Order: sequence, then structure tokens, then C-alpha cells
Amino acid sequence: MKRIFEIDPWKIISHDLNPADKRLQESMTSIGNEYMGMRGMFEEKYSADSHKGIYLGGVWFPDKTRVGWWKNGYPEYFGKVINAVDFVSVDIKLNGESIDLAQDKYSDFEVSLDMQKGILTRTYTVHKGEAKLKVTSTRFLSIVLKELYANRLEFENVGSVPVRVEVASKIDADVYNEDANYDEQFWNVLGKEVSAKEGRLIAQTIPNNFGTPQFMTEMAMFNSGDLEAVDLGQTAEKEVVNTLATELAVGAKANFEKRVIVTTSRDYETKADLDQATSKLLDLQAEKTFDQLLADQEEAWAKRWQKADVTISGNDEAQQGIRFNLFQLFSTYYGDDARLNIGPKGFTGEKYGGATYWDTEAFAVPLYLATADQSVTRNLLEYRYKQLPGAYHNAKQQGLKGALYPMVTFNGIECHNEWEITFEEIHRNGTIAYAIYNYTRYTGDQEYVTHDGFDVLVGIARFWADRVHYSQRNDKYMIHGVTGPNEYENNVNNNWYTNMLAKWCLTYTDEIAAKVGEDKLAELGLNQAERDKWREIVAKMYLPEDEELGIFVQHDGFLDKDLRPVSAIPADQLPLNQNWSWDHILRSPYIKQADVLQGIYYFIDKFSPAQKKANFDFYEPFTVHESSLSPSIHAVLAADLHEEDKAVEMYSRTARLDLDNYNNDTNDGLHITSMTGSWLAIVQGFAGMRVIDDQLVFNPFVPKDWDGYNFHINFRGRLLSVNVDKAGTKIDLLAGDDLTIKLNGTEETLTA
Repeated sequence: MKRIFEIDPWKIISHDLNPADKRLQESMTSIGNEYMGMRGMFEEKYSADSHKGIYLGGVWFPDKTRVGWWKNGYPEYFGKVINAVDFVSVDIKLNGESIDLAQDKYSDFEVSLDMQKGILTRTYTVHKGEAKLKVTSTRFLSIVLKELYANRLEFENVGSVPVRVEVASKIDADVYNEDANYDEQFWNVLGKEVSAKEGRLIAQTIPNNFGTPQFMTEMAMFNSGDLEAVDLGQTAEKEVVNTLATELAVGAKANFEKRVIVTTSRDYETKADLDQATSKLLDLQAEKTFDQLLADQEEAWAKRWQKADVTISGNDEAQQGIRFNLFQLFSTYYGDDARLNIGPKGFTGEKYGGATYWDTEAFAVPLYLATADQSVTRNLLEYRYKQLPGAYHNAKQQGLKGALYPMVTFNGIECHNEWEITFEEIHRNGTIAYAIYNYTRYTGDQEYVTHDGFDVLVGIARFWADRVHYSQRNDKYMIHGVTGPNEYENNVNNNWYTNMLAKWCLTYTDEIAAKVGEDKLAELGLNQAERDKWREIVAKMYLPEDEELGIFVQHDGFLDKDLRPVSAIPADQLPLNQNWSWDHILRSPYIKQADVLQGIYYFIDKFSPAQKKANFDFYEPFTVHESSLSPSIHAVLAADLHEEDKAVEMYSRTARLDLDNYNNDTNDGLHITSMTGSWLAIVQGFAGMRVIDDQLVFNPFVPKDWDGYNFHINFRGRLLSVNVDKAGTKIDLLAGDDLTIKLNGTEETLTA
């Protein structure tokens, strides 16, 4: 656990620049607008360790899978987000020498991410001999004009002698990824233009042998302000540069502005189309001053916060945590582009390849259902529907029927190369179906599940029906050779969570089949004989239990391990994944994240209080929470069991996982999908929000160290405000038709 930022309800702010924490600082001050995003690296030169990362939504590359022993069924490529052409960099020179805070003397440093406005600012005073220059940087990615990046540099001569300030503003395609298989680069320059204050560069991803698209991007910059253009000079093969300069008398000030329009072939097919669109967008952004663009940004973010803000009174640490997570989530995905999804690192780093995982359906869908229009979640479901052919392909690669949704993907085709994860962690198939169920339950919309959603459910059901095997000795259907959500155990037999989800998927798909028309059944070739087979599997599915302990057994053999709790591990051996060998971890009883408890969370109202308590009390002591996805599930379950102190402990961990670097792994990017956990912990945990039999239900409590909390939710065309404090709970209907809810077991009818 390491905290490098100050506590502030609306800002991520620091007055320290510690080179050892530079990457951590860059991760935490990342910004994005769904279309693109970037880490909080400096615009100007910084010669010490840094990770400059700029990423474009939906732009990726298929890096060849490399393994020592090829196995049939391996994906041919590992898809990954690639570092975009660098349109951010500037070289600031003071009296002819580049400013470099890794080398120069400086004072009054401050970096501040204003989450309320979506603006990143930084200020410092650099000292070079007698010269002293105050530099202030303000930058943002517009959520109004998605293709726009804007940066203003303000210079003030605070020294005792006149100075010359020069800015070389760049677009540079000479970039590398940190995690590429080879030391290769991914961009070829197709063309470039440069004039005194403007420059353009068009680049295309290098060819690949896998039939996946090559992407073109065009970056066009316009530089303005008080600095005057100087000779263009020489530019490198892969860059365009504008150089502007001015003389500053003692006490004088000057501004420099850099605006960049970024377009891609995801929206414009040809180079000519890119050129035309980029020119129009350049003209559009030029109609407003920098301050007007800032005002638009602030207003647009205010509208988002009005819908989704969670306010906490009496605890600024908790308040900062939930807002930071919501800010980064909405910077990554806001539902405006149905072709996109939510990568575990978003736009903040390259780990996990920037692809889509099951995290979206398990953890993000509940948040977006409640904080955005239901069309946003519908887009997330349609994203998977459109990739159904890829899911059929993935199953076929394993010699199986039906559809196997990928663990990692950009296009529906599995592109992850760890066997024990990719082809054993098949439980993600159940979560794709669960998201459809969750959407239908929350919105009441039956149209999706009986049409496109049914296609998905049938494909998944057919996979499970083929993946199970019949044990004649036990007269049971079983699933061997899997990895459950707990990735600290691989190739296990009869993982309870996986078997339970398979059973549920078959049951749910059979139930929906009774609601669809005969034409749809005929279209999918689903007949009664196949449904009867599903019912047989459901009736005889093996779910390991231990009656003496009263628990669901995580998998066959789990109880034969050396069952010592996490508290028995010396503190200097945690986290395990950074201190133990993989062999040691696999043999241990320690659980990376909720496994059995994940299944109980999904269907929390289908289990008795005794079942929930027995399983929570047994498994939580073995859980090291080294997955960012783990604490929120435990927070919700602890709250449901009225173990309020444990619920608050888990909330703190999920809300401040990155802010306090709990798992010592935030340097390479934020844990975006797990950021939903802080919202889940408050809304589903502390407030006890459920949808039971089509009715919205709340059973709230207030943490001891809080005075209260408030949040808004959308529910079936209504907007509700929920306020919980020491005096009680008040729920107001702000918009929509009357609604009857249940609060602490008592029905109340709300009227707008």
C-alpha cells in the first residue's frame, strides 16, 4: 500500500515529483474520452524512467502467439492495443536548453487531475542558471468533440534576467510498445505535411498475416498563442515539427496552445476521407477559444456527474475513491460507440492487451444499468451478439459444439495465449449469459432476450451441453479440466462455480425458449429433444458440497489442501504473486478472488442466510484479494450478512485500490473494470439494492465513520435519488411514473 496523492474530494493532487513514483503518478493522472486516452506523462522532455502511452479506442494489432510447445487450438495471435502516434510531445527550451525535470533544478511542483471537469494541470518553476521560468500546463481530451486534444502552456519569467522560450511541437510516429513480442514498431508513415504553425501525419499499422484490419490514423495539429513561428528546420522521417519562440522580459508572460484532431479508419475508410474529415474538424474546433472549450468540457462533465455522482459525507478518503473510479470509468467508456467495450486497463496502460474480458459483463453491466440510459448496456450486449460467429469459431477450435466466448478479444476471436486461462477458464461463457439475464431483470425489457439475446443463449447452452461429460459411476454430469475465477488453481475438476453456471445457463435458456416464437426456434434448429437433453444434464449436474461444513466445495480436492488462513502467511511474502513460485501458489489453498462467493453474489437472493454465512466465513479467510475484482464481491456479501466492518474494509480496498496501490501493480496502468467495485459496494452492499420479483428493494446501513451517502439510479424510465444518513433513508423519485419500492421490508410508493 502506497499513497502518493493528497486527499481531496474532487482532485488527484500532488506536490512531489519522485522519480521512483513517476509511472505510478502517470497511471493515476490518466485522462480519456472513450474515443482515445493517455497516461499522465509529461508533454515536455523527461529523461528518467517514464511510460509514455497514448491509445485509440478500437485500434489494435495481432501480435503473433509465441509458445515453446504449440498445442492444437492455440490462438494464432495475441491481440493488443498499440501505442498510438505521439501527438502530445513538445520540447520546451529555455535559452536554447531543453527543460528536463529529471535533470534540471525546479521548485513549486504541482500536478492536479480535476475529476469534476476532466482537466489535467501541472505547474512548476524551472531554474537554469540565473533564468527562472514558471510553466503551467493545462490539457484535456474533449468529451464534446471526441477527436480533439487540447493543451495550453503558460510561461512566466519569474527570474531576474530576460529569457528566450522555444517550443518544438511534434507529431511523432517513432513509437514503441512496452510489451511487444519483438522490438518492432507498429506504424508506417503514409504521408505528412508541415507549415509554420500546422502539421499533419498519416500513419497505418504494419501489415499482418491474420486477416485482421490495418488501421489508419491522421493527426493534425494547430499551434497558436503568443509565440511566433521560426524556421521549420529539419524533421525526422517519422515526425512533423512546428517550432515557435518568444523573448520574455522579467515578469512577462506568454501562452502557447496546441490542438490536435485525431481521426481513424474506424470512422473514415480512405485516406481522402480522413483528410476531409480532419479538415472539417479542425475548422470546427477553431471556432472557439481555449477557455470556451474548457467551459464546454466542464459543462459536459457536470451533466455526467449530475446523473452518476455518489456523495459521501464525513469521509473524504472514501469520497475521493468513488469519484476517482467513476471518473476513470466514464473516461474509458460512456456507451457512445457500440463497437467499443471496456478493457481492464482502459487507456492507462498496455497490460492485458487493452482487450475485452468477462469483467464487463460481471462487474460493469450493473453500474451502467443504473447510472446511464439502458441503451448503453444494450450496446454492451449487442457487442457480444455481433461477435457470436467468433464464439462459434472458438468452440470449434476446441472440437466442441456451440459458442465459446473468448477470455480476451477485440473481434470475438480468442487472442490470449495462456492455455490454463484461455481454454480452461470457460466460466466466462456463463457470465455472458448472466449479463443478458441481469439486463432483462433490471430493465424489464423482454425484446432483447427473446431475439438477438436468445441466439447468444442457445450458442452458450450448446457449448455447455457438449463440454460436460457423464460419469457412469456417479450417475452425474461433470466438467473436468477447468480454471475457475480463482486463477491460483488451474486444471481442476468440478469447479462448483463453473458447474453451477453451466447448470443455470441450460435452465435459463430452456425457460426463454418457452417465450420465443416457433419461427425463432426453427431458425436456430432448437427442438424438444435437445431441450430434454439439457434438462437431463441439469437434473444430474454434479455440484460438490460438504454437508459437515455446510459449504459448496470450490472444486474436487480443495478440502484436501493444507487449509491455513491468509493470516498465517508472513507479511513479507504478500502479495503471493510477487513472492511465491507458481508451483507454490497452485498447491496452496489461497484464493486470488471470489470463486464460490462469485456464484453466490450473482444469485444472492436464491441462497439462504445460513448458506451465505457458512461459505463466506469459510472462504474469505483464504482469500488474498490479489485480483482487483475481488474486494467488491466480498463487500457486497459482507454487507448482506450484516458484517459491516468487513464490508467497509473491502470497500476501502476496492475504492482506493489504485489510489493507494494496494497490490503494488498500478505502475503499468489502472484497474478500470474493477473500479466498478466501489459503486457496487455502496449501492448493492451498503444500500442493499436488489431487484426481486420485478421490485426495487433497499436495505441500507451507514458505515460508522461516515455521516451518510447519496446516489442516483435509473430504473425502468425513472430517476431516483437515494439518501442514507444516521437519521434514516429517504428515497425520492425525481422523474418518471410512480414507483412502488420496498425499503427495509416495507413497501413505499414514490411520486415525482
